[in-house]
Amino acid sequence: MWSLVKLIFLFILATVFHWAFASIFSCWDLSVNILLVFAVAFCVVLKPGFGYAASFVCGLFLDFFGTRLFGNNAFTFTICACIVYHLADRFDFEAFFPQIVAGFGLTLLAGLLNSLLYLWFTSAAMWPGFWSLLGGAFVSGILAPAVFWLVRRILGKGAVCRQV
Repeated sequence: MWSLVKLIFLFILATVFHWAFASIFSCWDLSVNILLVFAVAFCVVLKPGFGYAASFVCGLFLDFFGTRLFGNNAFTFTICACIVYHLADRFDFEAFFPQIVAGFGLTLLAGLLNSLLYLWFTSAAMWPGFWSLLGGAFVSGILAPAVFWLVRRILGKGAVCRQV
C-alpha cells in the first residue's frame, strides 16, 4: 500500500516537473517531455503490471490536457513501455549512458509516433519541427539520470518494484 502512495506522489511530482520544464523550455522552442522520462523510469523500476499502467496513465494525463488527438500519448507511452521492458534484460539501466540514451531515443520516437498518429487519424500534419524535437530529446536525455535517481530513491525496494 505504501508503495502505491509513493507512486501516486511520484506521478504528481512528474506532472509538476513536466509542466515546469515544458514552460521553461518553450521559450527556446524545445519539445521537452519529462513525463515520458518518468514513465521510462517507472518501467525500469516497477514490475511490468505496474509499469505499463503507470506509462499508460502518464500518457493519458497528457491526452486529457491536450487539444489534439485523444489517446495518442497513452498509446505512444505504452509502446515506449513495451520497448523498455523488452530491453530491460539487455541493458544496465543503473548506468548513466543507457538512461541518457533511453531518454533521448524514446523522446524522439514518441515525437515521431505522435506526429504519424496525428497524420494517420486526422489527415493533418502536426510536426513540432526537427530542431524542436531534437533539442527536446537532448534535454530529456540530459535530465534522465536525475529522474531515474529520483524514482529509485523514492520507490526503493517496495512491493511493486522489480527485484534486480
